[in-house]
Amino acid sequence: MSTAKPDRRVRGFQFSAWNLLLLIPLLILVTPLFNSDEPRLFGMPFFYWFQLVFVVAGVLCTGIVYWATRNKPANPAREERDVDDLDEGNAR
Repeated sequence: MSTAKPDRRVRGFQFSAWNLLLLIPLLILVTPLFNSDEPRLFGMPFFYWFQLVFVVAGVLCTGIVYWATRNKPANPAREERDVDDLDEGNAR
């Protein structure tokens, strides 16, 4: 469910190149990347601290995408039409 401001409509997902940045946090799903004990950071195995780094990276990526796309118009090429213009049939 999406909310719309009175001055513009929201029409679902609109592609932006900024959205590709959201693929970075998905790398945490590739477990062979961090399936090891070494190197340790402050005595913490790589397995744990790498996941913590990706939590921070995911928050940063999400925040950057939000701030970069929040003022983007939902559908800039769409013109507003009256309901009579959209009526295709001749109801009698």
